[in-house]
Amino acid sequence: MPVWTPYPALDAVLRRLLDGVRTALDECLLGAYLQGSFAVGDADEHSDVDFIVATTAALSPDQVDGLQSFHAALFDAGPEWARHLEGSYIPCEILRHPGRAGEPVWYLDHGSRSLQPDSHCNTVVVRWILREHGVVLTGPHPRDLIDPIGVADLRAEIIRDIGDWGGEILDRPDRYRNRFYQSFIVLNLARMLHDLGTGTVGSKRTGAEWAKTALGSRWAGLIDRAWAGRPDPARAVREPADESDFALTLDLVREVMARAGRADR
Repeated sequence: MPVWTPYPALDAVLRRLLDGVRTALDECLLGAYLQGSFAVGDADEHSDVDFIVATTAALSPDQVDGLQSFHAALFDAGPEWARHLEGSYIPCEILRHPGRAGEPVWYLDHGSRSLQPDSHCNTVVVRWILREHGVVLTGPHPRDLIDPIGVADLRAEIIRDIGDWGGEILDRPDRYRNRFYQSFIVLNLARMLHDLGTGTVGSKRTGAEWAKTALGSRWAGLIDRAWAGRPDPARAVREPADESDFALTLDLVREVMARAGRADR
């Protein structure tokens, strides 16, 4: 029996995922992979389970209906790890070319029981993780499916994402004024800054430790508190953020945007 993660209960959910995907897609299934923390490292019991399914072609309406029914049933069956699945179904002709990042594909959001068209996983960063560190659940090695990705292309997407997301946070801060998003913003900005600085994609933990050194002592406590705030996101999203930490988080957004802007010159 294959072992993909340190958690037997999660491996059992992944086997159910594969069985359901095989039934829904049949010969359209090309490969299935883990990316995110379970690929780059430092995953724990609080991590999302990020997956990518590569398909031989765009999904038909019947195939989408089959996947919708399967994911709803898996979510409702109650295994806790099933509620932490997040991933996309990407046709191989889109997955191969980093230049096709941003096109919508069928996507399962974390905590969702249904698919929707979205470009969330269809990024250069996700391709880099898959190609360099992807965990094969079934199918060929991801390097056989994805063209090489240049550091310049990786950094360009990170700079663009920092600008777009940072601008959205600063324009609509009240949308993010809860404990979950406050920690989420800090840890993801730290990781993005690490990735921009190193030209590689690291884990949230790696990014947090790297950013504490790169950013200086003013931000170390904020980053440590964000890491400690990861457990129980369903509860955290309903609780208000600490006002002083949230104000400091907005300052961090401005600082990271400024550093990304300098890197783009």
